[in-house]
Amino acid sequence: MRKELDLFYIDGKPGFDQEEFTDWWMKVGGCGAVTACDCCIYLAKKFGFEHLYPYDAADVSKKEYIDFAMHMKPFLSPRFSGIDSTELLIDGFEDYLESVGDDRISLTSLHADCGYETYKNEIKRLLDNDMPVPMLNLKHKDPKLKDFVWHWFWIAGYEEFADEFAVKLISYAEVYWFSLKDIYNSGYKQKGGIVRISV
Repeated sequence: MRKELDLFYIDGKPGFDQEEFTDWWMKVGGCGAVTACDCCIYLAKKFGFEHLYPYDAADVSKKEYIDFAMHMKPFLSPRFSGIDSTELLIDGFEDYLESVGDDRISLTSLHADCGYETYKNEIKRLLDNDMPVPMLNLKHKDPKLKDFVWHWFWIAGYEEFADEFAVKLISYAEVYWFSLKDIYNSGYKQKGGIVRISV
């Protein structure tokens, strides 16, 4: 079974690469704001929530995205410790939603220490309902996930096999497929978690 969300593209690439910011803080620590921006654009494009994104969600330009991200920055400002919990992202994201008068979207947290099957089933449920899934990965021992350490990104799809559940990650304006079990089995007690978006 396979499920993939409709993506938006900037210059042929999915989402936005934070390395392209000229603002130093956003370049090194803007992953939380970028994830929130990506989700807003997805929701505006998919569900017609035009109030979430001030430009055309069907045709996103780099300049407009950067302007939007700089507007999001005060709500999810980069910091030395990073936006290192799902609650911090939710607090900032909710403040942004309130600022644009949204009263239909709710955000809740699910920590990755809930158990693998619970985590997997909730991610699958959200994607089956066409919801993007912001994810925070903290420490990880697997070198292939080194670019995802202390990092926010979002899940835009899954493929389920008899003994495997792969997830489609969007980050750095690229698509990555990883085993969810590999992400979950970080080798550390401090795992991060996901934000559940519901309408």
